[in-house]
Amino acid sequence: MPSPKKTPMRMCLGCNEMKTKRSMIRVVKSPEGGIFLDLTGKKSGRGAYICKSSECFKKARKTRRFEKAFSCRIDEEIYDSMEKELNGNE
Repeated sequence: MPSPKKTPMRMCLGCNEMKTKRSMIRVVKSPEGGIFLDLTGKKSGRGAYICKSSECFKKARKTRRFEKAFSCRIDEEIYDSMEKELNGNE
């Protein structure tokens, strides 16, 4: 009898809760160094996850969790464009 499939879990950078990968949004640092939202979850690069709420995004931004996850400095313009894109998809 085959074992049931495991659902992949990821931790939100904003609220630190473990949730299913599909219920979250992936933020990617591409090999070229660009940082952006990956709504498909398939783009190449280092990924970090946040809930689909703007509160979690703001909390992760304020505590600089994205910068820690990607080990680099992130400009405010990049944060602003990601927040705009996130709010457009809610």
